[in-house]
Amino acid sequence: MKKKTQLIHGGIPNDPHTGAVSVPIYQVSTYKQESVGNFKGYEYSRSGNPTRHALEELIKDLEGGKAGFAFGSGMAAITAVMMLFDSGDHVVLTDDVYGGTYRVMTKVLNRLGIESTFVDSSSMENIKKAIKPNTKALYIETPTNPLLKITDIKKAAALAKSHNLLTIVDNTFSTPYWQNPINQGADIVLHSATKYLGGHSDVVAGLVVVNSEKLAEELFFVQNSTGGVLGPQDSWLLIRGIKTLGLRMEEHEKNTRKIVEFLSTHPKVNKIYYPGLESHPNHEIAKQQASGFGGMVSFDVGSEENADRLLEGTKYFTLAESLGAVESLISVPARMTHASIPSDRRLELGITDGLVRISVGLEDAEDLIEDLNTALSK
Repeated sequence: MKKKTQLIHGGIPNDPHTGAVSVPIYQVSTYKQESVGNFKGYEYSRSGNPTRHALEELIKDLEGGKAGFAFGSGMAAITAVMMLFDSGDHVVLTDDVYGGTYRVMTKVLNRLGIESTFVDSSSMENIKKAIKPNTKALYIETPTNPLLKITDIKKAAALAKSHNLLTIVDNTFSTPYWQNPINQGADIVLHSATKYLGGHSDVVAGLVVVNSEKLAEELFFVQNSTGGVLGPQDSWLLIRGIKTLGLRMEEHEKNTRKIVEFLSTHPKVNKIYYPGLESHPNHEIAKQQASGFGGMVSFDVGSEENADRLLEGTKYFTLAESLGAVESLISVPARMTHASIPSDRRLELGITDGLVRISVGLEDAEDLIEDLNTALSK
């Protein structure tokens, strides 16, 4: 089954009880039992809900895993995955991760005794040096947020496996339409489904796919025990959004390529971060492990003052958190998505005060370029 067909017909594409071509929203908390312990697949909606199950089966199929899980947010999904580990365990993570990931690892999970080390995972040597006797997992974000760094998933997963580590990949930026980490050796794939999978700025959700029955059993236990599940209406919205994911991702990338070409020649732009550029240090790896480069671009305009002028001048780029929606969004990571990272650490990573991140939407590319050009002229 080709990817666009799978987006529509994967998982549980219709209601087996009524034949409805759209899985209904089962807005229900509990289910009738014929006798004690004798129920029709569902007993309580924290443990399982038909609408959520349809979504979980869909993302499982799209990522090529053994089981899927839907959570109330991307951070809930990440936290649940980290609850697979014990106090005293250590995780190696990509240094340029989403600020929320950095925050939960260094401000919350550390209090539970889960240790973390952040390294530039595009270098296998850096990963190798960070592995300790108590290391249990390698957590990769690729492309990263916001500097669009690329990690070779196959090499990283092979290195992790040689040290008996789990490989966890945040696949939010690429989505399963462009990239499938499990097929390249990953054990667990994460998504902030709020972004491209939903695609319309109307749902907050997180998805996880695992590659083994053992991990599925362990993660289900965590999900059911801690209860951070996604509700049925949001599950239905995600299923609907995913059906058009292929069309949207292709259009996002078409617009992005045109915008990157414009930014590359603009005198007010100091540096551009986009894996689709041949000048990107890991462009060839990105091309090999993904079938597209996505719709996220970061570029540096030199200072906080210049960034503010740019933000004030845009009309079609909406200043907002998040990404991956039909409308174009613009943000300054140092003061928004990555503000939770200490300033000295941000500068060390290259997240400067003049760094601007855009999520290219589905508007006409000429309008978007004109909008940026007008704003940059200020």
